[in-house]
Amino acid sequence: MQSYAELAVKHTVALLAIDSPTGYTDQAVAYAAEVYEGLGLRPQRTQKGGLLVCLNPEAPEEDSLLLQAHLDTLGGMVAEISSSGRLILSALGGLSAANTECENVRVVTRDGKIYTGVFQMKNASVHVNGGYRDAKRSFDTMEVLLDEEVSSKQEVENLGIMNGDIVCFEPRTVVTPSGFIKSRFLDDKLCAGILLAQAQAATEGTVPLNRRVWHHLTVFEEVGHGGAGSVPAGVTEAISLDMGCVGDGLAGGETKVSICAKDSRGPYHYGVVSALIDAARRGGADFAVDVYPHYSSDVETALEAGHDLRHGLIGPGVYASHGYERSSRKGVENTIKLLNAYLS
Repeated sequence: MQSYAELAVKHTVALLAIDSPTGYTDQAVAYAAEVYEGLGLRPQRTQKGGLLVCLNPEAPEEDSLLLQAHLDTLGGMVAEISSSGRLILSALGGLSAANTECENVRVVTRDGKIYTGVFQMKNASVHVNGGYRDAKRSFDTMEVLLDEEVSSKQEVENLGIMNGDIVCFEPRTVVTPSGFIKSRFLDDKLCAGILLAQAQAATEGTVPLNRRVWHHLTVFEEVGHGGAGSVPAGVTEAISLDMGCVGDGLAGGETKVSICAKDSRGPYHYGVVSALIDAARRGGADFAVDVYPHYSSDVETALEAGHDLRHGLIGPGVYASHGYERSSRKGVENTIKLLNAYLS
């Protein structure tokens, strides 16, 4: 069990090193496809650009299970180039300007050039700006300073930068000796790493599968339609693997696997939630059941798109969601324990 958890963390770290804000995910998808192909599986690209793969196509099609995780992350897009050569951003997904102040960024041009910079308050020198400490942090009051000698809009455009270019934020990934995983974008690359490790366990026969199982790595979850399509024939149940919420009033923690009973869109399928709780107990997983006040998942977008599915949501606990996040190898281990028990 521990070896697959370590493999999941290894894949997570590799994915975190690949920029993949919503709309710019091809390289992360290519990494995942290579992993699946190395296991002898046949992943297929969806029209949106995600990845769909069946772990055991020899199993009957009826009553199949779809497991989802998303590869897209938060990020930014160039919305304006100021007269002084600074970049004004529009958020991709629920990125918080206040949470990304002073973060290093990469700007990707349409012809593939990459420029570095930093996201700062406008007039960010505290010895000059007396209102710096009290100023509101927003995408209207902050800007990207390019690491180039530019001081005008024309000079920036001469670099090949234009409105619509993608801006990727540095994840700053650290795995501590004590087993904590710190990084931006653990939501949801940690669960993508878990699915890649679970695929290896399945192909090695470590976890016998009780029915046909599909993986769907989606690429538009952060903007609300990642799981809306690409549900294979025969699928009657879908479970999203996404971060478990950690915070005041919740039972979940970074070392646990969380089972969501209800989020902001409503309750998850009663039978699926009950079966997940039973699997966690049978598998010896340290788990928590919670109600998430501000959350939605890929599997709910599948239901909203009209698919008739039983649905559930699980994931390792992640603190400081949509910020500089933290989870734990123990949380990964407990998620894998639950998942293995559920699939066996």
